[in-house]
Amino acid sequence: MNIQFKKGVLEICVLVLATRGDRYGYELAVKISEKFEVAVGSVYPLLNRLTQDGYFSTYLKESPEGPPRKYYHLTPEGWNHMRLLIAEWQDFTRAVNEIVEEGLKP
Repeated sequence: MNIQFKKGVLEICVLVLATRGDRYGYELAVKISEKFEVAVGSVYPLLNRLTQDGYFSTYLKESPEGPPRKYYHLTPEGWNHMRLLIAEWQDFTRAVNEIVEEGLKP
């Protein structure tokens, strides 16, 4: 898959997956990779930025498999941001699909 496509949708994917409950970074990367390949290293800078922007709060939780994990909790601001991004994404994909369909007409 085109790397620019991935960059454009990674933020939406991370935010939407966090609506199902608090998540840790590796868990998010694995879940996204079930649909399209994403490097774990690309998720953490995004999580840090979204946390700094106030869209996530974080906390540490003990893990049975090693050191404590940092969990990300979607804040009310994060929910609003996610809804805005989804609306923009839907408008964008609708417009692109219209162009593609028109371009493929005989």
